[in-house]
Amino acid sequence: MSDEIRRVSADEKRPIKTGQVRLIRDLETLPDELRRGAVSIGNFDGVHLGHARIVERLLAAARRVGGASVIFTFDPLPAQLLHPQTAPIPLCRTKGKAELLGALGVDAVVAYPTDQALLRLEADVFFERIIRRRFDARAMVEGPNFFFGRNRSGTIERLRQLCTDAGVDLEVVEPREIDGQIVSSSRLRTLVATGRLDLARSLLGRPYRLNGTVIRGAGRGASLGYPTANIAAIDTLLPGEGIYAGRAWMGDTPYTAAVSVGPNPTFNEKAQKVEVYLIGYRGSLYDQVIAVDFFARLRDIERFDSADELIKQMDRDVAATRQIVEQYDQTR
Repeated sequence: MSDEIRRVSADEKRPIKTGQVRLIRDLETLPDELRRGAVSIGNFDGVHLGHARIVERLLAAARRVGGASVIFTFDPLPAQLLHPQTAPIPLCRTKGKAELLGALGVDAVVAYPTDQALLRLEADVFFERIIRRRFDARAMVEGPNFFFGRNRSGTIERLRQLCTDAGVDLEVVEPREIDGQIVSSSRLRTLVATGRLDLARSLLGRPYRLNGTVIRGAGRGASLGYPTANIAAIDTLLPGEGIYAGRAWMGDTPYTAAVSVGPNPTFNEKAQKVEVYLIGYRGSLYDQVIAVDFFARLRDIERFDSADELIKQMDRDVAATRQIVEQYDQTR
């Protein structure tokens, strides 16, 4: 890449294997086997069913041209540099995104370290330097609302012309619709933020997931008979306040879990917290990294007049959680 594009350190350049997908953060050392294949460019935030449709066509295009299937995405997302005050909180981070795309069959994910130099490239220059020179792409797959280049000046029509001139096969994939609405990251973000995790699951094809590290809390849950793990270091979008049924993962081990997102008004706490009760788990969780899948919202955050009333409600929450997770497993 030219000097206009930020150079990255040797550590950043080193390819990372995440599951079966290769995660690459630099184009200067792009392996030759990832060139002359099929490429799709985009944020792929959340990796929802609309993205899965694009990936399906990307894999077919790669087979057709006899090359690799590669996703080119951005880290951070462009909006975080262009509009930092209003940029949406991501639905997933780069490593998780790569894992999800790898599970769909993609050969490699290039998570380019986004900077102003990249965002200043005009559309035609972006196409020539990245698609043609670096990837030497034989095919591209994009959605109809794809934009590229400075100020999003490159439209899908411009891309079509550039691909035609360069002899690159372009396939434009129609959006996926569910309940008469297009599946999109913005729609998904609204569902998560408002606590409609069952509907979010229908757009994702899987439960919405958070990752975080367990920290020490007040220890009040243990005194109530429900020791909870307080989750911190969460850098993706939190679901709206409420009590949820879900599943927590300690490595590869799953636990049915009741999850609270929000404050604890019964004890006059106002801090926003994510607390997880892992049903059946015994032992310390401090400093452990866990993943939490959200299946469905059970109820609002409530203030109870006594600890006994709270415990009775928690009993009901755990019973409901068991039932929801069991039903989910039976329908898979």
